[in-house]
Amino acid sequence: MLAVALAVLGGCGGQAGRAAAPGSTGSRALARAPAPNAVATAAAARPATPPAPSKPTASVPLPPIHQWPIPYGAARKLQMAAYSLRHYGENTFVLSHPKVIVEHYTETADALQAFNTFAPDVPDSEFHELPNTCAQFLVERNGRIDQLVALSLRCRHTTGLNWTAIGIEHVGFSDAAILGDPVQMSASLRLTRWLRCRYGISLRNVIGHNESLSSPFHRDAVPAFAHQTHSDWSHADMGRYRALLARRPCPSTS
Repeated sequence: MLAVALAVLGGCGGQAGRAAAPGSTGSRALARAPAPNAVATAAAARPATPPAPSKPTASVPLPPIHQWPIPYGAARKLQMAAYSLRHYGENTFVLSHPKVIVEHYTETADALQAFNTFAPDVPDSEFHELPNTCAQFLVERNGRIDQLVALSLRCRHTTGLNWTAIGIEHVGFSDAAILGDPVQMSASLRLTRWLRCRYGISLRNVIGHNESLSSPFHRDAVPAFAHQTHSDWSHADMGRYRALLARRPCPSTS
């Protein structure tokens, strides 16, 4: 089952646009980055503590969140720092002051398949690059919200935006199925609202993976990744999602 999940979820929601793989294995990828000590020193300069909100807002209810962390140890942090250096020119694994929330779906039948895809730190199935893909949150069909990765850590979930984006995966096979599931959608909207209000993220910067190329925050120094995106959460379906989210505004701080 793990092998199937790895093949499916490596490109969450399917692949769209140009997606030429860089052809780099983990060892070659790390060889292009500074020596591990240099990476560790740079990363240590930014302690991995939860970043402060970009624009303080009045508090909103924190939805129940089940802690289900994937392994994200020292080796994976060094790989994420090296990845960030190659793609964004930033020698760090820390996610600070996120500006974007990206919605995904897993193309798996259950949460365990998704977890087992993200947990092993192996080269991803699409680009064969380390670290493996992951997302900070997973929303299950029964409404349970799982936190897989701390908000202070970067995850590879959206090419061009991993430096500033929080990733939310939804168990399922299509935008329409998730939009039509009131239990899963209620949990998703509660989570997204809490995150965007906490970090002062504007409604227009809550996007689907398929909208990534149009984000003003999209950038990638590796040419093969410049036009790479996936088909999950199309612009039309995200229009419906944002309309529902707009009914849950952030409280005024005045």
